[in-house]
Amino acid sequence: MNLISKPGLLAIVLGCLLAVSATAQDEDPSDVNFLDLAALMLRDGNVDRAISALDQVDLEAEDTDLLRYYSLRGMAHLRRNDNELAADAFEQAVDTGQAESVVYVYLAQAYFSLERYRDVLSALDRAGPDLQRVASIYHMRAQCHWLLEEPAMALAVLDQATEIFPDDPAFQRRKVFFLMDLGLYQEAAEQGRQYLARSDGKLDDYVGLGNAMRASGELDEATRLLELAKLRYPADVNVNKVLAHTYIDRGQMHSAADLIYEASHLDNALLSEAAELYRRAGQPYRALLLNGSITDQATKIKQRLALFLEMQRFAQAAAMEQDLVRLGLLSDEDIRYALAYAQFKTGQFTAAETNLSQLTRPDLFRKAAELRSAIQDCEGDSWQCL
Repeated sequence: MNLISKPGLLAIVLGCLLAVSATAQDEDPSDVNFLDLAALMLRDGNVDRAISALDQVDLEAEDTDLLRYYSLRGMAHLRRNDNELAADAFEQAVDTGQAESVVYVYLAQAYFSLERYRDVLSALDRAGPDLQRVASIYHMRAQCHWLLEEPAMALAVLDQATEIFPDDPAFQRRKVFFLMDLGLYQEAAEQGRQYLARSDGKLDDYVGLGNAMRASGELDEATRLLELAKLRYPADVNVNKVLAHTYIDRGQMHSAADLIYEASHLDNALLSEAAELYRRAGQPYRALLLNGSITDQATKIKQRLALFLEMQRFAQAAAMEQDLVRLGLLSDEDIRYALAYAQFKTGQFTAAETNLSQLTRPDLFRKAAELRSAIQDCEGDSWQCL
């Protein structure tokens, strides 16, 4: 993630650093100024040519600007994602004793790419006061403390940045997600409300904050927020899913089922979830209707077996054995027991016994023993057990 991408102080300083010098290093016009050439190549995006030009620089010459040389080489390697080489070059630029703050920033960026987060903070500290009004630096500092598992410091940096940049809501937004990762959902919800009150908010903000409110038990607040998000982003599946789970937490299965069914028009994989929610909402026939449109055959058949059993349509459940065999679903012992139960309920005692005999899981083994006892009781008068 490029944390130093915003225009401002860094762009101005970088422009100065890359600018072609107006004064030639040698009065002889036939001599080539390779530092100027490298800077020009970098400005035009010709990184390989810039490095080739830098390779021609005589580092032993008294008039060679070593700070500029190592700075240009560091930026060239940084653009090629050669972060080790970039860090080495910027370190040598710093060692000249003449480096300005921007060089420390690029050194910090190279360290960040190398996951040397403690070194990032050290480089930024050495950059001096010039960076105190650069917002992206505070984001980098906060992220480094976070990745170093120093959440208190990360949050403190964000609070400091909010005071310095009161009109920039990005720091409060980052704080909300840090708080959620820490499991501090109530505080995250409160900070999130403040953030949304001062900014338009992004889709991820609504979804993340809605989840935080759900987790903290603020179901009414979560519902209101997510309903607003649904109005703003009607075609987004994630909003429907999070809102549906909020309704599930509230025990409103029918509303949840409607939302997931609506989302299934954009994501067919959600049909089975919609059908399951309709089943839980007490609408098994609606669930069975949706089940018929599921494209994943294994998911479809497993769910249909469960629906037939719940609706006490045992003959139809027992008739599914060939489909279950074809799809290899009888390796699931729960499914094999369910089929055996349907066969028992339809008087197919031999078939039921065959399936029961293949169960090995302790909890199902006990249930199978009970079902075998029932089969023995029914074999004489099977009509009484149907």
